Amino acid sequence: MPTAQALEVARKSMVDLVEVAPTAVPPVCRIIDYGKFRYEQTKKEKVARKSQKVSELREIRLRPKIGDHDLEFKVKAIKNFLTDGDKVRVTVMFRGREISHADLGWKLLQKVIQTLEGAAVLERPALMEGRRMFIILAPGLPQKSKPKEAQDAKVKNA
Repeated sequence: MPTAQALEVARKSMVDLVEVAPTAVPPVCRIIDYGKFRYEQTKKEKVARKSQKVSELREIRLRPKIGDHDLEFKVKAIKNFLTDGDKVRVTVMFRGREISHADLGWKLLQKVIQTLEGAAVLERPALMEGRRMFIILAPGLPQKSKPKEAQDAKVKNA
C-alpha cells in the first residue's frame, strides 16, 4: 500500500509504522509499537552475542634454558588454552648474551610444535622481534579432504 495510506492506518490504530527491511524492493514496513520492536531487537542481539565465542590470544613465555619438566608444564597449559578455543603465542625471551644463540630458541619452539602436533596448527612461523622469538598456534587441525578413491571404496563396501 502507499506510504501515506500506511501512515494513516498506523495513526488511527495509535501505533507506529516501522520499516523492517529497507533493502527489499519494495521496502517492507510493519504497523507495530516501535518500543516493542526495539525491545525484541535488543533481545535478539543479546542472544546472538551469548552464542558467539570470542577467541583470545594467550601468551606463554619461555626461556632458552628451560628445564624439561617446566617445558612439559608449559605445554600442558598451552593445550588447555587451545582446547578452550584460544590462540596461543609462544614466546622465547633472550637475556644478555643468550641472544647470540637464537638457534636454541628456534629449536625450543620446534620442540613445542612437535609436542602439540595433534592439538594445534602453526598459524605464524617463528619470527624474531628484538630479543624475543615467537610463534602463534591456533586450535585444531586443518580439515583435509579424503582422497577420492578412499571415499569410493567406502561407498562400494557399504
